[in-house]
Amino acid sequence: MTHRNPHGSGAKGPDELRRQIEHTRSQLGDTVAQLVDRVDVKGRARARAADLRDKAGAMTVQLRVGAAQAGHGVQDRAAKAGHLVQDRAARAGHTAQERMTKAGHLVQEQAGHGRHALRDRATHAGHTMEHDARVPRPVRSAVSAAMRHPRPVLIIGAAGAVVVGAAVIWRRVDRCQ
Repeated sequence: MTHRNPHGSGAKGPDELRRQIEHTRSQLGDTVAQLVDRVDVKGRARARAADLRDKAGAMTVQLRVGAAQAGHGVQDRAAKAGHLVQDRAARAGHTAQERMTKAGHLVQEQAGHGRHALRDRATHAGHTMEHDARVPRPVRSAVSAAMRHPRPVLIIGAAGAVVVGAAVIWRRVDRCQ
């Protein structure tokens, strides 16, 4: 009895037959493995979850790198802005200092002019009193002493002005209460 091979090729010996059987078994094993993979829902879900975890990890790394780069960019821009503000503040401070120095010199200059004008007026008044016969001798001697030493007279005059100013302020405060 001879069996016919449906594919039309028969084995020419027992070795070839064994080889064909092994080949067929291998193909059947692969087919069964494919069918098992298709039916194994848990396994496919685990494989898909592992793939998604890998993708998520890669995306996390990319996001961290992007965030770090963005952070460095923001930090650089903030440092530049800080330096710009610091430079502008320094320039404004120097400008204000120069203006205040000029104002101080102007005040000193005007005070010097005022002091000289006051001294000139006092000298003129002193000369007038010295030559005026109606002024008593003790007043004339006090005026001539003041002309020789004007600084103490100016100090006493300034102190008197302070006392008068304080009295005026005191009266105003008393009236307000």
